[in-house]
Order: sequence, then structure tokens, then C-alpha cells
Amino acid sequence: MLSRDTLVDTGPLVAFLNRRDRYHRWATTRLAELPTPLLTCEAVVSETCFLLRHARDGSRAVLDLLSRGALRIAFRLEDHVDLVARLMGRRYASVPMSLADACLVSMAEQHPDSRVLTLDRDFRLYRKHGRHTIPAIMPEERSGA
Repeated sequence: MLSRDTLVDTGPLVAFLNRRDRYHRWATTRLAELPTPLLTCEAVVSETCFLLRHARDGSRAVLDLLSRGALRIAFRLEDHVDLVARLMGRRYASVPMSLADACLVSMAEQHPDSRVLTLDRDFRLYRKHGRHTIPAIMPEERSGA
């Protein structure tokens, strides 16, 4: 069986590194199942460090994932700025789309067999190449939630 690239969003990283996060157990389980390195972009790393800034060693833990090779930055915004700007501008203006999400959609186009590990339900709306769904790994929705 071929290994698929997994693109990781901010939410699962925050949940994994913050034991008090409601998705901590889910994120820990998923990350244990997935082959490394997980691919991401600097916008996700920046968001994750920001959200963990008050957690003890939060930002350091994110950077440790990079230095250990569990997480790899596989996107250069400068090379894709026009596409990212289009995604954030008109295409998903009603959502609205974050820089990190736009980078992940662009990454999904570059890695055709990839899937996105996310907590963000907007990935059900986003499309790569304008019309193709982006396979996502996310927690199951619970009725009444």
C-alpha cells in the first residue's frame, strides 16, 4: 500500500500539544496512526505557535516537531502567492478563508493523493482545482452538537 501525504492544519497540532484541548485524545490517536513527516506550511506553524503561546513550552514543542522531522514545511508562499490570494479573495470570501487554509488548499493541489488532517469543517467546502473535494481526516460530527 502506498503511503499518502498528510497535510496538517493548525487545530490538530494545537490539540495534540495541549492536553486540555477537547480534541487532544482524537489528535493524539490520529497522529500515532499517520506516517511522518506530516506536511504543512509556515502559516500553520505560525498560527499554532500563537495559539500555544501561553502553554508551557507550547511554541517550543511546535518547533521541536519540525526539528525532529515529524513535521515538515512543504510549501513556499512566495511561489504560490497569486493562487493563495485568489482563494482568499473572491473564491472563498464568504467563508472567509484564512491564509493557512489557502496554503493548505494549494498544497492539496500540489500533492494530488494527499489528505488534510483538520478540525476545520470549512474543508468540506473547499475544493482543489476549483471542483475536486479535498480528502480530510476530521472528528466525526455528533448529533446535537
